[in-house]
Amino acid sequence: MTSAFGGLLQSLGCVAQSVSRLAPSVLPGVGVGVGVGARTAPPSSTATWTPSVTQVRHRYYSEKLEKGPLLRNYGYNDYLYHKGLLPHMKHNKRLPIPVYRPKNLWAEKRALFGQNDYIDILGDGTLKPTNVAYSVPPWLRGFKGNEYQMLLRKRKMFGNTMRLYRPTKFQEMNKRIKYLYRFLNQKTRDYYWDKA
Repeated sequence: MTSAFGGLLQSLGCVAQSVSRLAPSVLPGVGVGVGVGARTAPPSSTATWTPSVTQVRHRYYSEKLEKGPLLRNYGYNDYLYHKGLLPHMKHNKRLPIPVYRPKNLWAEKRALFGQNDYIDILGDGTLKPTNVAYSVPPWLRGFKGNEYQMLLRKRKMFGNTMRLYRPTKFQEMNKRIKYLYRFLNQKTRDYYWDKA
């Protein structure tokens, strides 16, 4: 059986060679392809198994050592310092942290802070705590009320100047007053609601 099969393959190879020699102009692609395939590559039925070939980078361990250590993450700059509890260093310079300058604890505003808190109790009665509230704007010293009342007081004192020099702020203040007026008169419960 094998001899008959081998003879068949030989006859096919001869036919392919003769076709490629005799009529290259009639079937140029087929004749050349069949002829080349018959000469160079054996048929698939007679092909033997070939193992996959892997490339070896280093034939010997000494050649691997000559090339030096393996470079990992080459070209990556790590901006964090992972070598212990030292501060993060960059180009052997300090990080841009402001130099510590302690506050002057005996400055006037710190040394005299809260000196008039109990002036109404410890004083002679002529001064009130609202009179010594220097950090509060003058129009708010001693004021007691809600936001609507505060804005009415502010508009009464600064309305003309705000209309000239800060028209946007004046408009926003008027809008807030209008909203609070409607909210307080229509949306909130009153003492007299229960009496109706």
